Amino acid sequence: MFDMHPGFSISPVPKRVGDKVKIKYHGLLAQSGADQVWLHTGYGKGPWEDIYDYKMKREGNEWEQTVEMKREGYFNFCFKDSADNWDNNNGLNWSYRISK
Repeated sequence: MFDMHPGFSISPVPKRVGDKVKIKYHGLLAQSGADQVWLHTGYGKGPWEDIYDYKMKREGNEWEQTVEMKREGYFNFCFKDSADNWDNNNGLNWSYRISK
């Protein structure tokens, strides 16, 4: 299954711990010519835990990274570039519920 949003796509849609997903980013930072993009991730419904930044790889006009779902709960993410500009869904970030 493939999930498409303005600015990114994720495939397959993550559902369970252990799922590996490819996230492709083609949003505002990519369109503005960012020289590097990071996928900023964390888990939790409130303050994020297990925060990690993945350096994304450029593929044509977009950036991509494969991520494994490490724990249950909410997997949250957004994007940032090397100039510390953020694409975070107007402060709401993006989130998927992950189960065991």
